Amino acid sequence: MFDALRERLEAVFDKLKGRGRLSEADVESALREVRRCLLEADVDYKVVKSLVDSIRSRAVGKDVLESITPGQQVVAVVYEELAALMGQEPVPLTISSRPPTVYLMVGLQGGGKTTTTVKIARKLASGHKPLVVACDLRRPAAVDQLRVLAEQSKIGFYGPEPGEKDVMRVVSGAAEFASSRLYDVILLDTAGRLHADEELMEELASLKRILPPSEILLVVDAMTGQEAVKVASAFHEKLSLTGVVLSKLDGDARGGAALAIRQVTGVPIKLAGVGEGTDALEVFDSKRMAQRIMGMGDVMGLAEKIREMADAGGAEKIAESIKQKKFTLEELLLQFEQIEKMGPLDKVLEMIPGFSRMKGMGSDDLDSGRMKQSKAIIQSMTKAERRDPSIIKGSRRRRIALGSGTSVQMVNQLLAQYEQMRKLWKQFGKQGKGLKLPKGLLGGGGFRFK
Repeated sequence: MFDALRERLEAVFDKLKGRGRLSEADVESALREVRRCLLEADVDYKVVKSLVDSIRSRAVGKDVLESITPGQQVVAVVYEELAALMGQEPVPLTISSRPPTVYLMVGLQGGGKTTTTVKIARKLASGHKPLVVACDLRRPAAVDQLRVLAEQSKIGFYGPEPGEKDVMRVVSGAAEFASSRLYDVILLDTAGRLHADEELMEELASLKRILPPSEILLVVDAMTGQEAVKVASAFHEKLSLTGVVLSKLDGDARGGAALAIRQVTGVPIKLAGVGEGTDALEVFDSKRMAQRIMGMGDVMGLAEKIREMADAGGAEKIAESIKQKKFTLEELLLQFEQIEKMGPLDKVLEMIPGFSRMKGMGSDDLDSGRMKQSKAIIQSMTKAERRDPSIIKGSRRRRIALGSGTSVQMVNQLLAQYEQMRKLWKQFGKQGKGLKLPKGLLGGGGFRFK
């Protein structure tokens, strides 16, 4: 998400950066464009007005207008105001000092609440013993969906007995179940509706009384824009929310929900779903989000992904191959697998500062599909072929192409590119610099491995 907003803002700031000095007219013109960008991103108009007024009050000051680099000063002001709008510092989930910690998960139907419940449980599982409870007895297959996701993620599950219709009885049973099996976090996956009606709110209020929650977390679909802000306001008025979780933040959302919810409701955004997998959940950090909106990348996020995906055995193997100045197709396959653990390639590259600007210069054709084809080619080889590609002649190349579902031409291309990399590997070992993949290996202009 935010691609369109980021591109529009970059165009605005590029004009400012090209000026030696700024006049108030220059700033006003830029602010009109910023206002238009935010409104097109589906941000609430009152929030847009407040934000633009805050930026104006700082950006038309004498220090900025007469600065040596006034364009960069204005960019810094906009970045700081965006971060402040979304909440400044990350707000962690509350853990009760007296177990169990109870999270009441609420939201409308189709917003991703059930998946998000399991995502949070999985995120907590490293230091706690979470239990997810199926409280949605209305939606067909809701209980089964939660059960399957919990089993896949190896998370504790509690659901109703066959034919059970009383959600209060389910919650009471879950509390006893958790106590007897030492679960210290209980996540209640409640029923949703197509809209926030009175019946739903009464049911949620009753659940609050039976099992008082440490957190009441609203899951909202980031793709609903201003509607997400209205939903958050309605739930907050009835239930006093403690936090918001944005789902589907990796989709084609324009960003209005992320930019406006905190300002309108006063409720912090605590987490954000960034993919379909149950591990695709991030702590919401307004400063890092503002950096991505402004095209500054997200170096901290990239570093975290690298740490999370790093495989100790794989890293040791690569390090050993560097020492020995040896680079075979087995090392190349291992690097591909390490990159894939980080998530979709285009999303990872967006975290690199300035990458959005490189897109217009031919780097946007970096293709994860090409990487998968390259992996398939290597995986279709025997161990002997991977370790000594020089033995791969005509008949072997035809067999590898057939086994990988590619063509002999693509096998030839991979082997030619590998040969270039093998020569670079020795230089890489000597200098300790990044290894640049030859053009075409990932579908584009190369990619540096560290």
